[in-house]
Amino acid sequence: MTTLSPENSLSARQSASFILVKRKPPIDKTEWDGFFDENGHLAKSRDFICVNILERGLHPFVRTEAWKFLTGYYSWQSSQDERLMVDSTRRKNYEALCQMYEKIQPLLENLHRNFIETRNNIEYQQGYHEMVMLFQLMVEHDHETFWLFQFFLQKTEHSCVINIGVGKNLDMLNNLINFLDPVFAEHLKGKGAGTVQSLFPWFCLYFQRAFKSFDDVWRLWEVLLTGKPCRNFQVLVAYSMLQMVRKQVLQESMAGDDILLACNNLIDLDATELVSTACTVYAELVQKDVPQSLKDFFL
Repeated sequence: MTTLSPENSLSARQSASFILVKRKPPIDKTEWDGFFDENGHLAKSRDFICVNILERGLHPFVRTEAWKFLTGYYSWQSSQDERLMVDSTRRKNYEALCQMYEKIQPLLENLHRNFIETRNNIEYQQGYHEMVMLFQLMVEHDHETFWLFQFFLQKTEHSCVINIGVGKNLDMLNNLINFLDPVFAEHLKGKGAGTVQSLFPWFCLYFQRAFKSFDDVWRLWEVLLTGKPCRNFQVLVAYSMLQMVRKQVLQESMAGDDILLACNNLIDLDATELVSTACTVYAELVQKDVPQSLKDFFL
């Protein structure tokens, strides 16, 4: 077991502090433009911007540009002229990919009789079609949708890509419950056996179906893209959601299927409130004598 450093404890308190004050307005266009100098270079640090996104969120008018920084579409060190060149290059590359696909699609269809059906099933079964829709709503051009979604998946592959990160997330969620809430953990091991492992859609869809609006989904996703207040914050989000059904599960001594139903009924959530709750969990975590596995995963 190892105790976290005072620096990390202070960081956790700072990250969770916004839950104790009145909700702050999101970063609007005027403020966002003020983050840049006359050449379009960011005059504020990446850390400053990410902490503000965690605590306040983004106004819809600045979300598209901010997400290009958060996903890696733009470099944080780029100038305005460099970003214009990046946009032009990404548009041309997207058009080239589309032309290439149009040329090889007939060949693929001839070689693989069920190619179209299989291709569509892969996107549908992974849930990517639901995620892509949110990117289409956010941006204006097809090439922006394509590249932003690709960079988003690269940034989150250890969280929401089923064969890469989802299993690890579920294992660490189990470990977190065992550490922070042994009473609930005991119930989940008994009557609720297998429940946590069945929560993989939360991670595959990045909690998309739990919120009352698209703005709430974007609000959570942009927090996760900041990497604040810690790595793998999505597991603390999942833990916070499980805590919402904890009382009912224990009082009614629910079994696995009923627990899953209660979890699936978590809809119309407020993203900022959920982020605040998860930050509180993080602040609690770093005050404890944390197992090395949890420290390695979150810090």
